[in-house]
Amino acid sequence: MKKDPFHIETLAIHAAEQPEQNQSLNPPIYMTSTFTFKDLEQADDTFSFKRKAYVYTRGGNPTVNLFEKRLAALEGGEDSVAFSSGMAAIASVLMSLAKSGDEIVAHRNLYGSTFGLTSRLLPSFNLPTRYIDMTDMEEVKKCVTHKTKVFFLETPTNPSMEIIDIQAVAEISRKHKIKLVVDNTFASPCFQRPLELGADIVIHSATKYLSGHGDTLGGIATSREEDHISKLKFDYMCELGGVMSPFNAWLILRGMKTLPLRMRKHESNASTIARFLYNHPKVKNVIYPGLEEHPGYVTAVKQMKGFGGIVSFELDGGLEAARAFVEKVKLLKLAVSLGDTESLVEIPALMTHRDYPEEELEKFGFSRATVRISAGLEHADDLLSDIEQAM
Repeated sequence: MKKDPFHIETLAIHAAEQPEQNQSLNPPIYMTSTFTFKDLEQADDTFSFKRKAYVYTRGGNPTVNLFEKRLAALEGGEDSVAFSSGMAAIASVLMSLAKSGDEIVAHRNLYGSTFGLTSRLLPSFNLPTRYIDMTDMEEVKKCVTHKTKVFFLETPTNPSMEIIDIQAVAEISRKHKIKLVVDNTFASPCFQRPLELGADIVIHSATKYLSGHGDTLGGIATSREEDHISKLKFDYMCELGGVMSPFNAWLILRGMKTLPLRMRKHESNASTIARFLYNHPKVKNVIYPGLEEHPGYVTAVKQMKGFGGIVSFELDGGLEAARAFVEKVKLLKLAVSLGDTESLVEIPALMTHRDYPEEELEKFGFSRATVRISAGLEHADDLLSDIEQAM
């Protein structure tokens, strides 16, 4: 694990600063598809890996590279590979760790598109996924077969906000030489650092909290192993082509400067909303890991420095009450995604998680009536007023 002498607030602004910025305070955007060589000798040395140089943005770009190294510093990894979206990162990582005939074991509750990838697309290439409850370590221990090559999980999960003990799963994965991949999008490196807890690879949808402004797409994978980073970059990112634009990398770098500040405000608003909902007579159930009543609260306190900005809940009245609520809010915007400055609300079963079989939602940890709020940066009193009037 890499250790850095600076705190995360400083790393988010200064990590991996490039000395060749011509005294520009902000890094330049290298909006170019290709890079030139001084002479044929330099070209030959580059292609034979005798020296490092930029060739083609699909294989590397200074702006994208800065984003990769900065996020690696925040997560405590060796290096990162940036992708055009979070799903490009997830698909590439899983395919880089398991081949046809192997097996992935994942937690039962995943982002809808991740579930679609692992339940429909990858099995068509003879790479199936088994879904288990990874909050139960006995179930994790029993699930391992000779085909199991990857453990994949989110924590907190989307949208059921389940908390998985990363360190406990890592101990099992190491024993069986299984790679542990953690999607850390909900917590961000400000609140959780899975590599320090034993994970091998950390993934983010950079579209969400890292960017924070809802204006760009991106994904990134950070690894503790330099060899895997090289394989991921040149065998998967380059060959499959899920390349991040330099402009998108620059936007995310801009967003990351305020990431620690924003995460604290997201958490503060989410905590306020969760407690308000918990005490509201029309609310049936509230799921937020910062509530002591949450079944994963003890684990969250152990491995997280903050509880995040997402709250899920159900209203008395089921789906019809949920529909009425999301259509009556004014300040909260009905939309997919999360982690933006604006507060967003959705019904996952009808929107982001439609890939899940409707009749089996309870088995996956949520229901058709589950409402998910991504708390933004507005004043908490204004958010509570909007939620109250929508009730």
